[in-house]
Amino acid sequence: MQVVNHGVSAEAMRDMEAVSEEFFRLPAADKAPFYSEDTGKPNRLFSSTTYEIGGESYWRDCLRLACGSPVGDTKNDWPDKPQKLREVVEKFVEPTRGVGMELLRLLCEGMGLRPDYFEGDLTGGDVIINVNHYPPCPDPGLTLGLPPHCDRNLITLLLQGAVQGLQVSYKGNWINVEPVSNAFVVNFGHQLEIATNGLLKSIEHRAMTNAAVARTSVATFILPAADSLIGPAEELVGEGNAPRYRSVTFDEFMRVYKTVGARRENVEKAFRL
Repeated sequence: MQVVNHGVSAEAMRDMEAVSEEFFRLPAADKAPFYSEDTGKPNRLFSSTTYEIGGESYWRDCLRLACGSPVGDTKNDWPDKPQKLREVVEKFVEPTRGVGMELLRLLCEGMGLRPDYFEGDLTGGDVIINVNHYPPCPDPGLTLGLPPHCDRNLITLLLQGAVQGLQVSYKGNWINVEPVSNAFVVNFGHQLEIATNGLLKSIEHRAMTNAAVARTSVATFILPAADSLIGPAEELVGEGNAPRYRSVTFDEFMRVYKTVGARRENVEKAFRL
C-alpha cells in the first residue's frame, strides 16, 4: 500500500495551542456572544458537561467548532477573536484530519480490510474540534475535568498541551499520560470498535483537575455522517467469529449514547448482541 505523508507541522501544533490559550484569556465580554447551552449548535462555547442520566457537572470550559472537509465557508461560523483564530484552526484541522485518515488506512492494512474501508460516509461527518480548558481548581479532590468516558466517534487526535491531566484506564487502574511536545495522543472511539467487531477497543479515559495551573487541550474528532450505517465489517465476521454488535446509524447511536452515558459498560450493554 502506498503511504502518503499527511503530517502536521510542529509550527501548526504550537500555533493551535497558542491561539487556544489566547481565546480563553479573552475578556468575558468578548466570549459571551459565542456562549450557548444549546447542544444542537455545531459551534459554541459552553461550560462543564452534564449527562442526562446523572446531571453531574465537571470543571471544564469548551470551545466546540464544526469543520467541513475542506474547511471552506464553515470557518465563517467560528469566533473572529483572537484575530488569527480562524486562520490557525484551518491550517491545523485539515492536515490533522489527514493524519487520522492515514492511521485508519494503516489499521485497515493490519486487519485485512481494503485500505479505503473507512472513507466515504464512515468518515463523512464534520470534523469536530473541542478546545478544552480546565481552569485551576481550588479543590481537585472534589471534581474531575471530564468523567470516565469513551469517545463516540471513529478516531480522536488529542493535542494535550504541556500540563499533565489525561488518564487512561488500564487493568482497573488509572494511568497518567505524560505530555509529549508536538505529538498527538490517538484514541480509538466506539465507532471503530463496532466496525472492527471488537478487534480494536475504544479507550476509556478521563481528565483530572489541577490546583495550581490551567490546562488547555485540543481534541480533533473524525466522525461518520449522521445517516451512515455502522456495523461489524463483513471481512471480520464469519464462522467462529459472530457479530458482536448490532448495526446502527450514527444518528441512532448518538441518541442512545446521550441517554445511557459514555461509560464503556453502558455503551456495550446498549449495542452488544
